[in-house]
Amino acid sequence: MKTLADGGYDISAFFLDHRDVIARDWTQRVAKNSTGRISAAETQSELLPILDALLKIVGEWPNVSGAPFEEVRALLSEYSRSRARNGFSPAETATAVFALRDAVLSEANKNPQGPGYTGIERFSQMIDSLGLITFDAYVRTRETIITSQTEQLLELSTPVVKLWNGILAVPLVGTLDSARTQVVMEALLQMLVSTESQHAIIDITGVPAVDTQVAQHLLKTVMAARLMGAECVISGIRPQIAQTIVALGVEFGDIVTKASLADALQLTLQRSGFEVRKSERKA
Repeated sequence: MKTLADGGYDISAFFLDHRDVIARDWTQRVAKNSTGRISAAETQSELLPILDALLKIVGEWPNVSGAPFEEVRALLSEYSRSRARNGFSPAETATAVFALRDAVLSEANKNPQGPGYTGIERFSQMIDSLGLITFDAYVRTRETIITSQTEQLLELSTPVVKLWNGILAVPLVGTLDSARTQVVMEALLQMLVSTESQHAIIDITGVPAVDTQVAQHLLKTVMAARLMGAECVISGIRPQIAQTIVALGVEFGDIVTKASLADALQLTLQRSGFEVRKSERKA
């Protein structure tokens, strides 16, 4: 009694004879493991082009790095990107490719007395290689997504707001590192140009701690703004931060610091030529 691996039946002929059955079984297996995150119709639309591309080059297996596999590699890369965006894990993505082997073996062994096929080992090697391609493409996509999300979070966490005509404010929250300093600097300089502002307030009330590195980042931002013709005031200098700065021996030079954003705004308004005073209530 011959089985699938006994030989005697070429795998390319088997694929061509059973394409529709294999496609249906593969789609069902993958859709079953998707736990409702993607429909069966969407799964089918993604997998069938890959299967058809494989059928065009059955004689090239398992050399997946060759030119004939270019279309297959492109389709798998797009499939991996789609899976990454839909929240699938790399293991789930690679398993979807391995499910093709299960679908083929299942169909071929439905008739225990029928012929097996030659080339099962080469077919398995090809599937393993395609799984690695899928995994690699998934990882690259996730790295791109994470980088993009990190950049977006940096931009959201470093807003530059217009407090008054000619006065900008940069409220900082969280740790200030080199990458974030660069984003703050670029955003502030761009806003100084677009709003033609001459004053900026850098508020560090939300910065949990200030060390030598953070202080240097603040100084760089202030100096960059000065080169654009704007004067900066640093606000949010709490008692603990003041003590830390003194203990570290950090010198802010002629840069004005204030305890609160309100104090910094009052000073900046005065520098801009406004008189700030409390009005008397009428009886």
